[in-house]
Amino acid sequence: MTHEKPFTLDLLKDISPFKAIGVILLISGVALGFLVWLIYFKGGSDYNSSLITSLPALNALLNSTSTVLLLFGYKAIRNRNFSRHMKFNLTAFVTSSLFLISYVIYHNFHGSTSFTGEGMIRPIYFFILVSHIILSALVLPLILTSFYLAFSGKLKLHRKVSKITLPVWLYVSVTGVIIFFVLRAYS
Repeated sequence: MTHEKPFTLDLLKDISPFKAIGVILLISGVALGFLVWLIYFKGGSDYNSSLITSLPALNALLNSTSTVLLLFGYKAIRNRNFSRHMKFNLTAFVTSSLFLISYVIYHNFHGSTSFTGEGMIRPIYFFILVSHIILSALVLPLILTSFYLAFSGKLKLHRKVSKITLPVWLYVSVTGVIIFFVLRAYS
């Protein structure tokens, strides 16, 4: 069985890793700052529709889809199928981006969600939530750096960064779904 070569973008080969990672960190920082403001400082609005209230379920579906796509992408690269690996990971990025858009829309209208569970579930939930939030702040720059390194042909660095990116991205996606179901059950 022959394996194709990894796909690269010549445009990215001319951009230094230092400059690219600086831009990635700037974009990620702006996005994170916006999300913190939106969720914790802006507050929700009085607008409430069935479409808005159904967004958390859509978000869980999008996160679940991202998880499956990431696992397929991992399997593809283990089989040295670069084309399928790239397609699965780009599609996972699209579903994660759609999640982020839906998440922003939901929190624009709804604000933050209170957790009312009591007993042992409370510390478990908050451990999952806090770890999810911290790793969510790290996952975007990791994802963008992994894509930059792959598409610029810096495959050794791509492999190193992706060994961190994949488990963090999977953790964030899976815990996002867990948080949805725990909130649904206890709020």
